[in-house]
Amino acid sequence: MQKSIERIAGDSEGAFYEFPVFRFEGFRLESSGKSASSAYLQAALHAGELPGVVAIDALMPLLEKAEAEGRIKGNITVVPQANPIGRAQYHFGEHQGRFHLGTRTNFNRGFPLLAAPDATLLPDTTLATADQRLKTRLLQLSIGHDIVLDLHCDDEGLAYLYVHASLWPDMADCAAAMGVDAVILWDEDTDGTFEGASIMPYLNVPADVARFDRRVATTVEYRGILDVDGALAGADAEGLYRLLVARGVILDQALPTPGGFTGIVAPLENIDMMPAPRAGAVLYDVKPGDRVAKGARLATIVHAPGEASGRTEVFAPQAGIILTRRSRRIIRAGEDLLKLVGDRKSADARSGTLED
Repeated sequence: MQKSIERIAGDSEGAFYEFPVFRFEGFRLESSGKSASSAYLQAALHAGELPGVVAIDALMPLLEKAEAEGRIKGNITVVPQANPIGRAQYHFGEHQGRFHLGTRTNFNRGFPLLAAPDATLLPDTTLATADQRLKTRLLQLSIGHDIVLDLHCDDEGLAYLYVHASLWPDMADCAAAMGVDAVILWDEDTDGTFEGASIMPYLNVPADVARFDRRVATTVEYRGILDVDGALAGADAEGLYRLLVARGVILDQALPTPGGFTGIVAPLENIDMMPAPRAGAVLYDVKPGDRVAKGARLATIVHAPGEASGRTEVFAPQAGIILTRRSRRIIRAGEDLLKLVGDRKSADARSGTLED
């Protein structure tokens, strides 16, 4: 294993941000003579989302053991904490790792959407802001890998993946290996998410370059932001390891081939986000994983405590599964309450990314 330190120049003289990168070099060829699949894993692009960080921490000993035993076939690049800028941001004692305070831009938006998977097409960031320099460097580190995993988490939720429709059902083995509960399929990214920047360049290149039969690109949502737990981290690490074995990056004949994926699979357009009609305190009637019928009460918002008309109820617009809900119990009018994976297209379907 090789460790290097990436250094991102800040927006003022003398300011720099650093993050480590770990590389495992593969050395084997497939029986066809082609090189083994390679993998890139990063966590905490939203710097306060730590389930992926501790999952990578638990994965590293498994990778080091595989390396010591000569079982790493394809190159592996690991970035355990991908956002040193967001990691350092605090405002009045509260961590702010989702948006860059200087530009007010989401750290998982604005990645370059390249016409082809070619690092020479990356923009010149000499005069860019620090967050854009970081995004360009992360994308550069990932280009050329067959497997790209961006580890995130939601507020409170099931474990699920965002997957481009072109990669499904070929990625069903990955979802099964990781043990996630759901897969959300999307087909358009105009906002420049990291996942979108990882897959969009391959959509208009020859098949022998795109290699969709072996390509994996996904945003992994590891349940909720408070699910930073040793047992969960170990289970998640085992899932990542199984994926790398299933896709031929690591050799481990002791592991069985993943079975079929039996979780929820739905297009992005089926998700209802349920904007809050009033501001106030949220009393949820449902939790992630619950199956609800159309018209079922999902939550009550207490917007005028103690008054006869001070409560507003929110009902399910269609039948489906609760995927996530807010971890905070205070909400503003118009803020999304939860993700309901409906049985059919949402009447308020959103294209592109679901939320900021």
